Amino acid sequence: MFWGGQAFLTYKIKYGGFFKVVIERTTIVIWSNNMSIWEKSNWRSKPRVQMPDYTNQEILNSVEKQLSAYPPLVFAGEARNLKEKLAYASKGEAFLLQGGDCAESFEQFSADSIRDTFKVMLQMAMVLTFGAKVPVVKVGRMAGQFAKPRSAPTEVQNGKELPSYRGDIINELAFTEKARIPNAKKMLQAYTQAAATLNLIRAFSSGGYADVNQVHSWTLGFTEGEKAVQYREMAERIKDALDFMKAAGLEGKSSYELRTVDFYTSHESLLLEYEEALTRLDSTSGKWLAGSGHMIWIGDRTRQPDGAHVEFARGVLNPIGLKCGPTTTEDDLKVLLSKLNPNNEPGKLTLIARFGAGSVGDHLPRLIKVVEQEGADVVWCCDAMHGNTIKSSTGYKTRPFESVLREVREFFEIHKAEGTIPGGVHFEMTGQDVTECTGGVRAVTDENLSDRYHTACDPRLNASQSLELAFLVADELVARRTAAQVTGAA
Repeated sequence: MFWGGQAFLTYKIKYGGFFKVVIERTTIVIWSNNMSIWEKSNWRSKPRVQMPDYTNQEILNSVEKQLSAYPPLVFAGEARNLKEKLAYASKGEAFLLQGGDCAESFEQFSADSIRDTFKVMLQMAMVLTFGAKVPVVKVGRMAGQFAKPRSAPTEVQNGKELPSYRGDIINELAFTEKARIPNAKKMLQAYTQAAATLNLIRAFSSGGYADVNQVHSWTLGFTEGEKAVQYREMAERIKDALDFMKAAGLEGKSSYELRTVDFYTSHESLLLEYEEALTRLDSTSGKWLAGSGHMIWIGDRTRQPDGAHVEFARGVLNPIGLKCGPTTTEDDLKVLLSKLNPNNEPGKLTLIARFGAGSVGDHLPRLIKVVEQEGADVVWCCDAMHGNTIKSSTGYKTRPFESVLREVREFFEIHKAEGTIPGGVHFEMTGQDVTECTGGVRAVTDENLSDRYHTACDPRLNASQSLELAFLVADELVARRTAAQVTGAA
């Protein structure tokens, strides 16, 4: 092939651009229409925000070297499977449920807490499956959610100012100078905890704990309460469906699919030294895998198009989440769509909208318009937690249940108006009986917040509130499906 008097060969590279190899006498000149070939360390040359400045470079280098030799926490085939499932969610043929801890704790780590959160997510998923009549993709904020962005670099208590707590993988919650110094060795403990968490989740997923009949028996326990009577009808209908399947010979003992689930993990890809150290080359595809979790996301504070976090995320094969808040501009979103999913791969990019109740209509339609104009294939997901954080009258940071529900409803309403697909929901929640968010059928009041307020960062829905929200989201999905059927019949 010849161009401009020079022989050249054009071939597609693994991340979408093109190389041109120009043969000039005995010299081969290689150039690309990509700005650069992606390497897992490229982020180090980009502007970085919300990341610690480690005081001991020698220890940091040692930790990174150790982690680089450890096995990845997840495998490329698992990440590809999740991406395939999310591709169905982008078309309305599946629904994404993403939930878990605000920030995983070293101190509160236990098998019971993992089991309880997993249990509630299974309950939520069953209710949502009934409502949506499509498979629910279950993704936990687990086994990696250790680092947190903060609104300010320092905080003040009793007139004393110290660096902010940034998650157990970086520093400690205790308000002392020593505790707030970033410690690179914490990455090793985070890895160990993440590995143990994944080991237990995989056991729960395949060992019979996820049997549909057992999961629903837990849910029936919730609806027996006097204040949950409004959800009893749906629960009984689910029970009838399960009874029919059992009568037809389809039950957990005889059907592998009814006693196992696919469960994936996700976290905010904030601490890039940790992320890079666990990034591995997939021998099957020749692409890079972020081995820290099945899905990683970029937070609202770290989504700068020319920043380090976007640079890292653009090069991995994992599904990527992108938080979109009120300050997300149309121009930035265009650039981010192109960078994070240059080949417009279905299931690759999930846009996680977080605006706050009452503000969804001011921002979501304009971002939907950008996505539609660009022809981008994305999963639209609603984070109804982060825009609804307030300070209670008793001084606790909290989130009113009604505000969370309102944002979810506004999310569905706008997608209905725009003719687009609401692909999923994203909640900070726990299986424990905490008192961090107000409201719900087992009403938590401002005065109750101090009873069991255990979060290190942001308030989480407790088990009861999470399941109640699933019932209410299921109602929205039922209404959406019914409206679509009526429209189709007409």
